[in-house]
Amino acid sequence: MWQTDFTYFKILGWGWYYLSTIIDDYSRFIVHWELCETMKAEDVQSTVHYALKSAGLKNGQRPILLSDNGACYISSELKSYLKSVNIKSIHGRAMHPQTQGKIERYHRSMKNVVKLDNYYHPEELIEAIREFVEYYNHQRYHESLQNVTPADVYYGRQEEILKQRELIKKQTLKRRRSLYLQYKLQT
Repeated sequence: MWQTDFTYFKILGWGWYYLSTIIDDYSRFIVHWELCETMKAEDVQSTVHYALKSAGLKNGQRPILLSDNGACYISSELKSYLKSVNIKSIHGRAMHPQTQGKIERYHRSMKNVVKLDNYYHPEELIEAIREFVEYYNHQRYHESLQNVTPADVYYGRQEEILKQRELIKKQTLKRRRSLYLQYKLQT
C-alpha cells in the first residue's frame, strides 16, 4: 500500500507551492515526490506515474493507493487514470487525518527541517526537499522500523542488518564478560 498527500510551502515572491508525496506504507520509504504549482488530479497522476516507474514493481504488482478525500483524490479524472494503470484507490474517513498518519508524520518531520530556511526560488526548495528525502530514506533510523532506514526495509535488507547487530551484541557481551572476569581476578 502507498499513502499519498499534499502539503504546502510559500516561496517568497513566488507564492504557494504544493508537495505531492507517495510513501510506501510498510517501509515508510518515499517512493516519489513532486513540487507542484497546483493540487489537481493531473499533479497526482504525474506523481503516481513516476512512482510506478521508480518503484521497480514486478509484472502485475500494483499498490493500493490510500489518500484523504481531497478534491483531486476523489475526482473522476484520477479514478479513470488509476483504473487505466490497474491501481485500486481507497480513502480515509473524512476529517480523520490519522488514517494517513505515516505520510502526515513524514510531512511534519520534513517541514521541521526544510522550513528552517527561506526559499526565494522554487529550485532552492526542490533541492532542500531532495536532500531531506535522501537523508530520510537512506540515513535516518526509524524506531518503528527497529532502527533501520526506510531503504533497508524497502529493499529487503533489514533482516540481514538485524542479524548482524544481534551477532555484534552477543560478541560485545561476551567480550565485556571476559574483561570483567579478568578484572575481578586481578583485584
